Amino acid sequence: MTKLDKPIRRELAIGDKTYTITIDPAGVKVVEKGRRNGISLSWADMVSGDAGVAAALQGSVEK
Repeated sequence: MTKLDKPIRRELAIGDKTYTITIDPAGVKVVEKGRRNGISLSWADMVSGDAGVAAALQGSVEK
């Protein structure tokens, strides 16, 4: 298995919007292309099952 030791960035199109997905040792970040802020989820939140709660809280703060 390859160790995740540096960020991996990929582009993803959903509908008419393009997003940048960054996977790094801390977690996953999804940002609309051309923007700075997005949704971040840590690996610990995902593994513990708190990912949905963390995403909802972060989304409510950004709006």
